[in-house]
Amino acid sequence: QVQLVESGGGLVQPGGSLRLSCAASGSIFSIYAMGWYRQAPGKQRELVAAITSGGTTNYADSVKGRFTISRDNAKNTVYLQMNSLKPEDTAVYYCNAKQILGTYWGQGTQVTVSS
Repeated sequence: QVQLVESGGGLVQPGGSLRLSCAASGSIFSIYAMGWYRQAPGKQRELVAAITSGGTTNYADSVKGRFTISRDNAKNTVYLQMNSLKPEDTAVYYCNAKQILGTYWGQGTQVTVSS
């Protein structure tokens, strides 16, 4: 089992920045990829960014150049730095961890971009 705890969401004005954190604990030794997904009201959950254990990253087209995913292996934590935020980035953001035997989700953190 893997436990994921997100933090860092909140209310920010358009053009502002936020950094989300996801701390993993439990059976983390076999995690091969972690990522961030988001779900806006009335929409399906979508991939925002992902990073493999080898450091390869992948981003949704809508966030390329604005968001950066990174990981601190010593702290078992993945970060999502979000810059130049737009109202359409408003959503609940979920941390995700993948193992061969299963996929795990955090509880979600709300990000609201509004003036």
